[in-house]
Amino acid sequence: MEHTWRCAITVADLGEFGIIARIIGRLPQFPAVLLGPGDDAAVLRAPDGRIVVTTDLLLEGRHFRRDWSSPYDVGRKAAAQNLADVAAMGAAPTALVVGLGLPGDLPTDWLDGLTDGFRDECAPIGASVAGGDIVRSERIVLGVTALGDLGGRAPVTRSGARPGQVLAVAGRLGRAAAGLALFLAGRAGTSARFAELEDAHRRPSPPYACGPAAAALGATAMLDVSDGLLQDVGHIAEASGVRVEIDARTLSPDEPLAAAAAELGEDPLRWMLTGGEDHALAAVFPPEVRLPAEWQVVGRITEGEGVQVSGHEEAYGGWDHFRS
Repeated sequence: MEHTWRCAITVADLGEFGIIARIIGRLPQFPAVLLGPGDDAAVLRAPDGRIVVTTDLLLEGRHFRRDWSSPYDVGRKAAAQNLADVAAMGAAPTALVVGLGLPGDLPTDWLDGLTDGFRDECAPIGASVAGGDIVRSERIVLGVTALGDLGGRAPVTRSGARPGQVLAVAGRLGRAAAGLALFLAGRAGTSARFAELEDAHRRPSPPYACGPAAAALGATAMLDVSDGLLQDVGHIAEASGVRVEIDARTLSPDEPLAAAAAELGEDPLRWMLTGGEDHALAAVFPPEVRLPAEWQVVGRITEGEGVQVSGHEEAYGGWDHFRS
C-alpha cells in the first residue's frame, strides 16, 4: 500500500518557526506539563520526586518506510515504543520530547499526520508532547524522549527475578513481525485477514496500563518486548543471575498469525518468540500473586543462567541492530 501526500506547501516554505507553530497548534497539554512548548525548555510536575526517562531513534528506511506507513502511523509508532519503555519500569507516562530531522521538500500535510499520530498515541494515557527540536535532514529522523512518574512505587528493573517465580506476558506477541514479513514478501494488502498484522507493524498497541499495575501487584522484574521475547527476557536472566525457562506450549498463535504463517511457509512460534516491535510487557512475579486476565504465564525462573525454551524443537535468536 503506497501513501501519497501532496500539498502545495512544504516544511521549507514554513521555515523552522512556522513548523514549530504548526506542530504546537495540534497538540494538547495535560496537567503533568506546567510549561509546554514555546520556551527554551518545558517544565513538568514531578510529584514523586523522581523522573523515569528513556529515549529512542527512528530512521526512515530502517524503522519505517513511507510507502508502507502513513505519517500518522509513524507518529503513533514513534510514541508507542518510548511510552512502552516507561510503562515497563512500572511508571505512568507523562510527556514526550521530540527531535525531528525533516527534508525540506516534505509536504506539510505529512507533518500534520505525524503530529496527529503523536497526539493520538499520547492522549488516551494523559501524556503530552512537551517540546522538542527541528533540523533539516536528507531523510526523516525522529528522536523521542519519554518521561514518566513512578507514583511513589519503586522502579521495576531487570535485576529482580528470583528462582521459583513465574514469567508472564501482557500484550500480543509476533504480530508486528508477521506484518513486516507480509510487507517484505509483497503480500501486504492482499487479504483482509492480514490487515491487523500489517497494522501491528505500522503502529503497535502496548498495554500501557499493565506496567504500573504489575508494579502494584509486586512484579520483581519487567521489560518491554521490543527485540523479541527470547532476547529480551535474556536481559532479565543476565541482570538477575537466573535462568528463564519459557514453555512454548503456552504460546498459541491466533487465527491471523497462523494464517500468515501458512501463507508464507513460516513457523508462527518463531514470530512469537523472536519477533520485535510488538511492545508487549514481560514481567516476573512471585508465584503466589494472582494475576489479572491481561497477564499470561509463559514460563518460570530457576537456578542457572540464560534462556531455555521447552515444548519447541527450534532454537531462535532475537533482534540486534548491529547484527540483524
